[in-house]
Amino acid sequence: MNVLEVDSIEKKYKDKHAVKNLSFDLKKGRCVALIGPNGAGKTTTLNMLAGLVTPTNGSISTDESPVDIREMIGYLPQYPSFFEWMSGEEYLQFSGEIAGMTRKDSRLRSEELLSLVGLEEGKHRRIGQYSGGMKQRLGIAQALIHQPALLILDEPVSALDPFGRREVLELLKELKQEMTILFSTHILNDAEQVCEDVLFLHDGVLIEQGSLDEVKARWQTPRLNVYFNGECEQYVPLLEKFEWIVRLTTEGNRLSLEVRDLERDRARLFSLISEYRWGVTKFETSEQSLEDLFMEVMRK
Repeated sequence: MNVLEVDSIEKKYKDKHAVKNLSFDLKKGRCVALIGPNGAGKTTTLNMLAGLVTPTNGSISTDESPVDIREMIGYLPQYPSFFEWMSGEEYLQFSGEIAGMTRKDSRLRSEELLSLVGLEEGKHRRIGQYSGGMKQRLGIAQALIHQPALLILDEPVSALDPFGRREVLELLKELKQEMTILFSTHILNDAEQVCEDVLFLHDGVLIEQGSLDEVKARWQTPRLNVYFNGECEQYVPLLEKFEWIVRLTTEGNRLSLEVRDLERDRARLFSLISEYRWGVTKFETSEQSLEDLFMEVMRK
């Protein structure tokens, strides 16, 4: 079942397309990462889905049954604003009442969410005294106040320190058990930790989409990592001559080779190591990261 169906949406400002002809579905119970560099059109796309920006063309529909799609969406912008003189508890109750909840229901839901996002101890403190991670968790709680079917988050961890980032990612892992989540990011390692599906956006165009496993299967290139007992630059000139090596990179004492056939080319590399008596300390096969895959898709 699809929570949201996006068909050929575009956003044009004067003569410039911010987003061009995007089509995809968001399946119920999945966590989806909208991935792309800064300026790729991620925020514009999320704002259209959340009903904050009207598409120039295309349509957004749902299998759910709200009169207004916005009723089923919880949204957290990249730079959320708060009434910093309020306490976290007051802010959530206020948000619930704005969403049409009774005062009693808003209070009960606020207590539930404060526990869920780990803010029970700080619920009476002014928001102005919260850390960045606490504010982001409060923002997520606000987006959840009306129990949405779809949670949309714009760059939820980009402005956080490593500790706050870890807190929010762990929270997303919990939340995805209960609802569909769509979040944008340019930090691909975060997406790889949390999501099942990915949407690759570049210059406003959707260049790849699908489950993480499917995308990896389409673009994965076998890789061999060789670690030496010293700098490995000296081995590059020889290895660059072999057509079975698609690409090679070096970093300190590590040499990474993308090859065409894992079994065959691993044996070839073993032969070279033995023939030239290279000082190898470690040899391993590895998968490309999501960041590597994204760069590979962009190169095509």
